[in-house]
Amino acid sequence: MKAYMELVNNMLLTAELYIQWCDDATAAEISRPRYSSPYSWPLSNVLAYQKQWEVRRKMNAIGWGGKTLEQVYDDVTQCCQALSQRLGTQPYFFNKQPTELDALVFGHLFTILTTRLTSTELAERIKSCSNLLSFCRRIEQTYFEDKSS
Repeated sequence: MKAYMELVNNMLLTAELYIQWCDDATAAEISRPRYSSPYSWPLSNVLAYQKQWEVRRKMNAIGWGGKTLEQVYDDVTQCCQALSQRLGTQPYFFNKQPTELDALVFGHLFTILTTRLTSTELAERIKSCSNLLSFCRRIEQTYFEDKSS
């Protein structure tokens, strides 16, 4: 289970950060305005650019600085294929009950599927694995939808 958790953290989390802060269009149109919104000018601009600089520095440190957007999408596809294969037709990844891996995968996939970006390509890559999409729907319905209505 720990290997899959590392896969999710090393691929999905890193891809999310890369797309939000290293893709210039997404950073300018979505990430910087969203990140800076609680602060007044000029602090808002300073903090947003500082965050972008920190993420880009991290990407360079882990070898992602030179990647193209297409390479990041391909990494996400490979990660999703590995997760999809492990999940198979089971309701959860390892047990009949959800584990921390299920929570981690759901959190990242649901965020990617529901967050507005300048491109839907990342969400489309996830949607190509129908069992992961079903997994997200099942977790959302089971644990997050209001059953009292």
